[in-house]
Amino acid sequence: MDYSKYQDLFIEIQDGVALLTMNRPEVFNATGFTLHNELSRVWLDLGQDPEVRVAVITGNGNAFSAGGDFEMIEQSIGNAEVIAATMQEARDIVHNMINLDKPVISAINGVAVGAGLAVALLADISIASERARFTDGHVRLGVAAGDHAAVIWPLLMGMAKAKYYLLTCEFLDGAEAERLGLVSLCVPHDELMERAMGVARKLADGPQPAIRYTKRSLNQWLRMAEHTAFDYSLALEMLNFFGPDVREGLDSVRQKRDPDFPSAR
Repeated sequence: MDYSKYQDLFIEIQDGVALLTMNRPEVFNATGFTLHNELSRVWLDLGQDPEVRVAVITGNGNAFSAGGDFEMIEQSIGNAEVIAATMQEARDIVHNMINLDKPVISAINGVAVGAGLAVALLADISIASERARFTDGHVRLGVAAGDHAAVIWPLLMGMAKAKYYLLTCEFLDGAEAERLGLVSLCVPHDELMERAMGVARKLADGPQPAIRYTKRSLNQWLRMAEHTAFDYSLALEMLNFFGPDVREGLDSVRQKRDPDFPSAR
């Protein structure tokens, strides 16, 4: 498999383990058009690669991923063509991760928001640094939490906690995320990659059909949500890009101030 076509994902393969690094450190690995597209299709390539048994994904620098970058959000506002393409890719990220039989481990080295958070939490095993910080962030931007949260958050942490954090967009740190069940493990920052690669090595050396069939069976829970709550939430998120709140949400994030949403005046 030729991975040289990827621009914002750096992919290394050794002894059955593919290490994927989101590589836009200058913008905290925010998902621009290229990275968002690559995150939607890399799981298909990994699934077809006989050299890969396990995937580990992390971010370059001090962040896992800061979510959608400003240019991508700006071009989406009121633009049906861009929204349609983004919606398809957002669905493919979730669908292709769920349907990849090979296990995925996320090594969450810093802040994780939006589409980057979707990848972090949809991984089969999520290992967070103590420095990690999480927020879905969609409602803060003025759009519905649509790209993964309706699928996975209630299943991981319960509906009451999921509603609280998704509606308020408050941050969780790594330790609290582990306590609530949002991530599998929280470890000291300097042990993160060693722990993630150790788990990957164990899975890569294990019985492959048994591991893959176990993942496939467990993901039936996610598939049920994917075809009901997820598709619905994704459509509602995209609908918000035609309303006035997202412009104010984006401007307030850029200006680092509290938002004054038109719908709340």
